[in-house]
Formats: sequence, structure tokens, C-alpha cells
Amino acid sequence: MNSPDDVRQQLDAVDYLVDDGLAMAVFLALRLGKPLLLEGEPGVGKTAAAKALAAALNTDFIRLQCYEGLTAGEALYEWNYQRQLLAIRLAEARQEKIGDADLFTAEFLQERPILRAVRYEGRTPPVLLIDEIDRADDEFEALLFEFLGEAAITVPELGTFTAVRPPIVVLTSNRSRELHDALRRRCLYHWIEFPPPSFAAEIVRRTVPGAAAPLIRSATEFIGRARRLELDKAPGLAETIDWVSALTALGVTDLVAADVVSTIGTIAKTPDDRLAVARLATEEPS
Repeated sequence: MNSPDDVRQQLDAVDYLVDDGLAMAVFLALRLGKPLLLEGEPGVGKTAAAKALAAALNTDFIRLQCYEGLTAGEALYEWNYQRQLLAIRLAEARQEKIGDADLFTAEFLQERPILRAVRYEGRTPPVLLIDEIDRADDEFEALLFEFLGEAAITVPELGTFTAVRPPIVVLTSNRSRELHDALRRRCLYHWIEFPPPSFAAEIVRRTVPGAAAPLIRSATEFIGRARRLELDKAPGLAETIDWVSALTALGVTDLVAADVVSTIGTIAKTPDDRLAVARLATEEPS
């Protein structure tokens, strides 16, 4: 990808639309070899951006889903304890001595997503998505500093593995907590805004190609109005796509208030939000 325009065109070819800001952020991340931290409300397409980038580059997509309590063994690497135990028993059966130097070797090392990305041997580096990093503990972020800064992972028993071709790293955050400054310094940054109705309509059209044009237009306009309400969880693009998909499955071609109420569970996810969105629907001309 030789320019921001090239980024936009190649992502457009895999049906992921980007604005100028995101196109520039992706281009610079690729050109500088820096991780890209994407933040924004849930459902604006942060995860989809990493998937689309992998598709556009025709390379492997590796995903690490973060959650509270995530450990190095689940994210970086761990030892195959069953194979180690089997090796110990075989050695005992043969009356042979076996020590740590025999057990902690590459033969017994199990790659998890980050080490797999570091040791990847394909011609084009993989896209590694570290998804919802804000859900992991503060301590887990510290485990990433070496990797994010040097594309390397140190295994104390074996030494340091450094990527021959550093993976393309995308981190996402919904800002459920503040991230360490040290992590932010290692990344380029972009905030993904919820798109205006016309842009959202084009995204929905590509994602739900069977939907009628009037339905897409009226649904995205309605979502824009709903997002101006004081909702517990404003509907994002993901909810908009789900909603239009549901309406299309029901044979709806143009939106009326009754359609909003009957499918409200796709866009409103709390009791208070259901009431507020239903009230908005009945206030709209049908």
C-alpha cells in the first residue's frame, strides 16, 4: 500500500470503507512498522478494520481476544506440560536422567497468538489483532511492551525470538479504562468516529446487499437520530447492520414505526433504551 489513497482503494475492494483519517493512520502504521491503536465506541468497525486489512493484504489474520485475567500463557506462549510429563515417564522407564534442560526446549513450546505472529514464516507478515486491550488487566499490558517496541518475545529458558518480518499489529480499545502511557507511546493512534448517515448507508449497503435502498436510507437516518438520545448504549454500525439484516429477512423494504418496535431488540439493549427508541419511532412520521 503505497499511499493513503492506495489504502482506501484496497480496503474498498474488500468492502471496508475508510475516511481520510483512518486511511492515513493505516498507511503510516504500515510504512513506519508501528502498531496501530484504534479506539472508538463499540460497533464502529475497529475489529473489522484489522480483518479487512488482512484480507486486502492477502495475509493471515491472528486474533487475541483480551479479557480480565488474561495471562502470558494464553497470549504469548506456554509449555506443553502433558508432553513434558510423558517425557519424564519415558525417561524413568528407561532409567535415564532428565532435567530442566531437557524439558524446556523448543520441542515442548506451545505458541499462543503473539509468539505465533513473531515466528510467522510467510512472505507477507500477518495481521495480529489484540482486541479490546482495555478489558485485560494493567499487568498484562506490561507483558506487551517488549513485543510492541521490538517485535520480540523473550522466553527465559530459550532466549529471545525476534520477528524476521514484524507482524502488522492492530490494538483496539473501547476505553473501558485508561491504558498505560507506555503502551500508547509504542503505538500510532486513531479514534474511529461513528460515520455520518450517508457513509453509514454505504457501509450497510455493502454488508447487507439484499436490503432495499429506501430501507437502508431510512434505517441509517433513524439510527443517527437515536444516537442523539441519552441512551445507555447507543447503537453502533454493528447494531445497524444487524437491524437492517433482520428487517430484510422480514421482507421490509421501507421503514415504518411498527417495524422499529417489532425489531427493537436488535438496536436497543437495555429496558430504558427500548422505551426511548420506541418513543422516538412513534414520534417519527411513517
